[in-house]
Amino acid sequence: MIRVMIVDDHPVVREGLRGMLDADPGITVAGEAGSGDEAVIRDRDLKPDVTLMDLRMPGGDGVSAITRILAGRPEARIIVLTTYESDQDIVRAVEAGAAGYLLKDTSRADLLGAVAAAARGETVLSPSVATRLVTRLRAPVAESLSPRETQVLSLVARGLTNAEIGRELFISETTVKTHLLRVFGKLGVSDRTAAVTTALQRGLL
Repeated sequence: MIRVMIVDDHPVVREGLRGMLDADPGITVAGEAGSGDEAVIRDRDLKPDVTLMDLRMPGGDGVSAITRILAGRPEARIIVLTTYESDQDIVRAVEAGAAGYLLKDTSRADLLGAVAAAARGETVLSPSVATRLVTRLRAPVAESLSPRETQVLSLVARGLTNAEIGRELFISETTVKTHLLRVFGKLGVSDRTAAVTTALQRGLL
């Protein structure tokens, strides 16, 4: 019998997942938690075989909870179950030690199969998530931004013009443009909006 803990801040989602899991004779829901902080506490008491962890919750997010749970119980198997599939979210979860990453539109059969696979020690990924990871790994390693380039791009993200950025950093507007051109080249983009979006996706801002 695989014992599962469900972690999600929405009671309706937890109820739906419990119904899906309890219908399988090889799985039992050992408990629930409504936040990352609560999940850490509940894990100590329940010691579930597999935990289904939402990613973004008030009261402690999923990645933080994964890190803390695994620090105290390295054998824990935690599958992220979320609506978010940005590169940054996926990488943060995997780096924290998640055993899998599924989206909430996953079918019941796939969810049950993923729980069983995680319990066996396997890694489980939604097809779209696996594709994003492979694409990211195959992409050439991006150059990192310098501290000044990061500073300039952060001000762009705040909506400042080149002239305003120059006044803020005590540099000329031409120098601001030079920094931005270098940023565009490193990120492989051609405009300010794309630069900010790409930097956010890559966790550079």
